[in-house]
Amino acid sequence: MLSKQKKARVIKKFQTHEGDTGSSEVQIAILTAEINELADHLKHHHKDHSSRRGLLRKVGERRRLLRYLKKENQASYETLVVALKLKQAKALTKASVLAAAQEAAEDDTPSK
Repeated sequence: MLSKQKKARVIKKFQTHEGDTGSSEVQIAILTAEINELADHLKHHHKDHSSRRGLLRKVGERRRLLRYLKKENQASYETLVVALKLKQAKALTKASVLAAAQEAAEDDTPSK
């Protein structure tokens, strides 16, 4: 389970506007962080079948949200996939990956 601090950092990094906690981008980022934690847990506790079921449920939910985001906002989808280092990034063209990576790098720079 994500701690409040980790969840707040993820929300702050991927929110589309101030106070955004429920956009598709934020939900996908939170699910990805939870999936990574569960996968790490299952590496050490391979017989924990209830956690495995929860992991599969989260993966399915993230897949549905990604499909929705790709249909609604292709540019945001590409940027998010690159930022989260998801497998779909391999299917993207080199030019769009580079453009999305540059946008993500520009978003990480602090503004005055």
